[in-house]
Amino acid sequence: MDNSKIVSTLNDLLNITNDRIQGFGKVEEKVWDSYANLKVDYDQMMREAKIMRADLIDLINERGGKVDDTTTVAGALHRTWIDVKNSFAGNHAESTLENVVFGEKAAINAYQEALQSDNLCPQSTVVVADQHEKIKSSYKKFENLENLND
Repeated sequence: MDNSKIVSTLNDLLNITNDRIQGFGKVEEKVWDSYANLKVDYDQMMREAKIMRADLIDLINERGGKVDDTTTVAGALHRTWIDVKNSFAGNHAESTLENVVFGEKAAINAYQEALQSDNLCPQSTVVVADQHEKIKSSYKKFENLENLND
């Protein structure tokens, strides 16, 4: 198995995970007035994302790779768009939730692609598959919340 492909794939997932962490950071102040009951779930998702980040870094280091601990360009553009949109529309909880759902869908897709790519070693596949399930679970929490507003 090509070690450089493994490291590259893990770094891509690390970048996505960093996008999630930064995106969750934007949620914190906007949603809690309307959705205080979600604070515990939010805190759990944030903790899980930070653990995922650490696990990906460990896997990259174990493979002797160089860690790319940045975010994606697409994620940065999306966060900038959110800021611009919110400056015109105000900081509405519903808009924020739509952005969380969008980001979680992107993360789910990136993880699915990584798992289907055959670019992961068995150890990495186990960790990535577990992380994929956790992201899908957090997505469902926000997706269900978004549907409450319909």
